[in-house]
Amino acid sequence: MAVFSCVALLGLVLDRVSKLLALRYLSLTESRTVIPHLLSLRLLRNPGASLGFGSNSTWVISVLAIVACIVIAAIACRATSMAWIVVLGMAFSGAAGNLIDRVAYADGVLNGKVVDFLDYGWSVGNVADIFLMCAGVGMVVLVSIGVPWRMSGRTADADDGNE
Repeated sequence: MAVFSCVALLGLVLDRVSKLLALRYLSLTESRTVIPHLLSLRLLRNPGASLGFGSNSTWVISVLAIVACIVIAAIACRATSMAWIVVLGMAFSGAAGNLIDRVAYADGVLNGKVVDFLDYGWSVGNVADIFLMCAGVGMVVLVSIGVPWRMSGRTADADDGNE
């Protein structure tokens, strides 16, 4: 559980710090090119999910994020594969990072907007989104190569970190 907690905490810290810097140094009216035709910095307050989906259902997305965090943490407590524990920590930090925005920047209950600032031209996201995407890719890879999240004959308490 220590590795999961460290990965999740690292992801949350990187996400929060990057969002606070974006809020301090970027404005809603300007865009700063980092890599031409690939990456710009542009502040956006997103009520929805990725690509703006669900912008009228912010509270539903918030509830789903809460459920996701609980399920991810529960699975991580039982996981014995170090690769899965790291991937689950990344997924938790991504879901929790955006959930924090929905709570911290809410006008009502769970209806806040997520701070997005990484403009790829086709989508605007944040560090939490990067952690979610990496976790998703990691999960696909782990499933594809047949890495079980729980090694037979081992318990999470007996994990020696050799995986």
